[in-house]
Amino acid sequence: MLLKNFCQILIISCLTSQICGNIIYQDDGYMHPIHHKSFKSDANGHQPTYESDDFWKQSAQKELVKKRLIRPIEGQAKNVIFYLGDGMSVPTVTAARIFKGQQVDKLQFGEEGELHMDTFPFVGTSKTFCSDFQVADSACSATAYLTGSKANLGTIGVTPDVKLGNCSAQANPENHLSSILAWAQAQGKSTGIVTTTRITHASPAGCYAHIANRDWENDGAIIFDGEDPKLCPDIAKQLIMHDPGRNINVILGGGRSQFIPKTVVDVEFNVTGYRMDEVNLIDAWISAKKRNTASYVTTRDELLNVDTTKTDFLLGLFDPSHIAYYDLQLAQNDPSLEEMVEVAVQILSKNQNGFFLFVEGGRIDHAHHDNMVHRSLRETVEFDKAIKKGDEMTDEAETLIVVTSDHAHVMHFAGYPTRGTPILKYSEQFADDGLPYATLGYGNGPGPKWIARSTKKRHDIRLDNVDDPTYQAPVPVPNDSETHGGDDVLIFAKGPYAHLLTGVHQQSYIPHVVGYAACMGDGVKHCDS
Repeated sequence: MLLKNFCQILIISCLTSQICGNIIYQDDGYMHPIHHKSFKSDANGHQPTYESDDFWKQSAQKELVKKRLIRPIEGQAKNVIFYLGDGMSVPTVTAARIFKGQQVDKLQFGEEGELHMDTFPFVGTSKTFCSDFQVADSACSATAYLTGSKANLGTIGVTPDVKLGNCSAQANPENHLSSILAWAQAQGKSTGIVTTTRITHASPAGCYAHIANRDWENDGAIIFDGEDPKLCPDIAKQLIMHDPGRNINVILGGGRSQFIPKTVVDVEFNVTGYRMDEVNLIDAWISAKKRNTASYVTTRDELLNVDTTKTDFLLGLFDPSHIAYYDLQLAQNDPSLEEMVEVAVQILSKNQNGFFLFVEGGRIDHAHHDNMVHRSLRETVEFDKAIKKGDEMTDEAETLIVVTSDHAHVMHFAGYPTRGTPILKYSEQFADDGLPYATLGYGNGPGPKWIARSTKKRHDIRLDNVDDPTYQAPVPVPNDSETHGGDDVLIFAKGPYAHLLTGVHQQSYIPHVVGYAACMGDGVKHCDS
């Protein structure tokens, strides 16, 4: 009772005096700080103004009218575009929306901004855990959302009977799982994979590979682990030589080093390949496609000059490893994800039976692993542009578009920043040690330590250039790489039977909906009725 009376007196004192820098309120027995920001005036001396209550009521009513007009589309999905934002957690989506509003759209505040994926009529969430691990990696999760079965950490396209690194179990065809890309090929559809990572990386490999270790991207990696690549073919070889990989019409991404021998120097960088079998898989792909209208490209300029009306097969490998981050792409002559999607859809849409296209914004994840929050948000915005491009190029009545993520990250969105606070910086609120803290941060990772050696105090982030894309946020728990998070992730969907993806689901549920809508696979289908 004494504490409660003291708090009430303190609140009254603050409200009636000028000595309180912060207004304190009490609504649940705890003290909560609220900080008011003095917005900087614009060039004309005008200060930003908040929206009125009438504005919020009117906007809600307009949205309600739109929502009432939405009706599920229950026709067959001729086409499917599956967008995968690698590591695109819920905080990443929210922060990217504000980042876009502030830095791209130049809105008054930023929070009122919108991503294209926000406009999709149906939204759900998926549970991302592996068969054997509580927090997923990109391999077991790719198996779940592409084949319809959960798998063990680090394994791709195989059943939970295959443990990580078990070559003999991988070699057993009974342990292989079929992907929605393979289902699409069986229905006579054209297929494609577009990614900003290596094309042999875990997420895209889920479309075509059956592997006991996601690191077995080339035969040298298998030999290094003491296994036999003849018994367990590597991921690159499976893409070029095996079904369904060799039948994929459009393959765009990075990873040239996985396809060329150790004796061959890369065409663009002074590095050699990784293959120990002396097989040049790029040459093998070109040779196999001689009877078809096929092209192989290695730069953005070459990609944009492809005559898509005369091209049925396209292989584009733009880097020895991953495609450059967005802020470096022009300098390295690498295409953007949006540009790759546009070319892919132009080629695939020529098929009267329709197409399946997998699109990964893979470097969202890589930036998070390096605690580079600026780059992760920019990569998310670029991923969203690719979503918009695919949406604009297709008909909602016949194209199912799914946007989701494989797993979360430990980036947090915290504090009490006032409206319009730059999302990459920090609010006016100070912690108990007298120093500010950033709105966005990480629970662990390779960024600088929180405690500065010189002062023995927490690092003062006001000294940092947070607008530098390579800036790494300070972390409380040092790690060589920031870890994934176990949170549920979002599913955005539009098109035929997109409404079946609302609610909370296992990640392995997603491809079953895709198969149902597009009448492919061995599960229940819309066409059955």
